[in-house]
Amino acid sequence: MSTRVEGALGALYPFLDARPADVDAVLAAVATSTAEKAAEIVALRRSLVAEHGQRLVDCARRCAAAFTAGGTLYAFGNGGSSTDAQDVAQLFLHPPTAARPLPAISLTHDVALITALANDVGFDVVFARQVAAFGRAGDIAVGLSTSGGSANVLRGLAEAAQRGMVTIGIAGYEGGRLAESDVVDHLFVVPSVSVHRVQEAQTTLYHVLWELTQQALAGEL
Repeated sequence: MSTRVEGALGALYPFLDARPADVDAVLAAVATSTAEKAAEIVALRRSLVAEHGQRLVDCARRCAAAFTAGGTLYAFGNGGSSTDAQDVAQLFLHPPTAARPLPAISLTHDVALITALANDVGFDVVFARQVAAFGRAGDIAVGLSTSGGSANVLRGLAEAAQRGMVTIGIAGYEGGRLAESDVVDHLFVVPSVSVHRVQEAQTTLYHVLWELTQQALAGEL
């Protein structure tokens, strides 16, 4: 009976086990698995063009209008989506090219504020309270949730919608509670059950959104 390798390595390569094995065969299997994963993410990213192309254009035009009127983008999420939220804010505020910098803030960067709200009030409000404090009508809220069901992301977007902000949701699977909500103006769902594939494709989505927003601001969209 084989003993499966557990943990992150076992999740990525379920064909591995703890018994001595033919090294060449294992390396070949790993190479095949890696190639299959690469092909999967390429196909998934390409499918997003047909699925979200026009919606991304519409969203970019609305974001450009918000920035032109003096709006600020606020991004937020949990775990891996927290790092994506920071990447979104960094991308808009400090673009990698000579593109126009745009006001953007990640609501996950202030550890003291996050832990104070979580400890004193509750983790469900760590984003909503910040949106209430900083957000204004015409600003932009970007909520990221791989499952689409993060309660604090939903509450943050609900607070943003109540304040007249443009609300953008980025999710995986089938969209979860974000897809069921009426507080999200622009929803982009990556149709995959793999957290890895979802987050990789989400990165593509918000980079495309940034590029299209830059084009809209330049009058080229």
